[in-house]
Amino acid sequence: MRPSERPRRRAVVVLALAVALLTGACGSADGGGPDQAPVSASERAATAEKRLAANTLVPLEGEAPKPKLPVTVDSSDGRRVTVRDASRILPLNGGVAEIVFTLGLGDRVVGRDVTATFEEAKKLPLVTKAHDVSAESVLSLRPTVVLADTDTGPSEAIDQIRGAGIPVVVLDPATELADVSTRTTRIADALGVPAAGKALNARIAKDLKAARAAVPEGSRPRVAFLYMRGSAAVYLMGGEGSGADSLIAAAGAVDAGVEAGLDKPFTPLTSEALVEAQPEVILMMSKGLESVGGVEGLMDVPGIRETPAGADRRIVALEDGVLLSFGPRTPLVIDILVDRLHRG
Repeated sequence: MRPSERPRRRAVVVLALAVALLTGACGSADGGGPDQAPVSASERAATAEKRLAANTLVPLEGEAPKPKLPVTVDSSDGRRVTVRDASRILPLNGGVAEIVFTLGLGDRVVGRDVTATFEEAKKLPLVTKAHDVSAESVLSLRPTVVLADTDTGPSEAIDQIRGAGIPVVVLDPATELADVSTRTTRIADALGVPAAGKALNARIAKDLKAARAAVPEGSRPRVAFLYMRGSAAVYLMGGEGSGADSLIAAAGAVDAGVEAGLDKPFTPLTSEALVEAQPEVILMMSKGLESVGGVEGLMDVPGIRETPAGADRRIVALEDGVLLSFGPRTPLVIDILVDRLHRG
């Protein structure tokens, strides 16, 4: 090599190293590049935990979609609803709000339900108390379309909103992974952005596939989902249709409540039922665990100490607004469950 070529060669090497480092940094920001997944469940879980701790959403890439309206869609209350304007959207469910924001329509959202706890929604006006909708609060925001669930209520409030001439699109509650794509499609169609709905469903499906691919072979721990509100003396065990049963199965585990024969979404918790179910892990919402005094307080609930989960203090808690949201962040939930449920 001639002396005059050395500085040039050195510059090329430095530039190549810089590009490699930048590419690696971009890939690790979300747990890997498009074709590179983390090598272990623990790495996927660590990335997911960082994302959930930030409590922010990742919209679809590119420019925000422009609604093509009017559209007429089926509503789960048996009506046909025509949406002519999506400039002021009001989702009355946290999971629905996540989908609207992730589709790229967050700047059109004018209010929120108490279950919409992600950062982008926190500054929006609250239109519900507990889980009851205030028709007056809704109408004061002048929404052009309202998105609700079949269990959104009271019904008088929904009737009052509809009576004011505002289109209300009612959706079936999401209680299993298959509902994520169905709900995304229905929301995107109602807002006049069906192509964005297809793109989001493709992204979620890819993320879910990667999360489930990390499930270890052989191990199938027994997991009990407990819904608790200590201040209200509410102590329930999840069974078939709780929503958690679908997540537990996707994470390669067994829902102890379902296996014990609980054929309803939730059943009042008894020490006998807990001991019979013999869960190796207990899954809860964070606020539910806090309401009984954390892990120490949970140990005092009759029957907990007599289970393998209680004896080993294997308690997994996830944020209330995320665990059963069944939306764009659900793959992150699966990532965390795969790691925590199968950890020794």
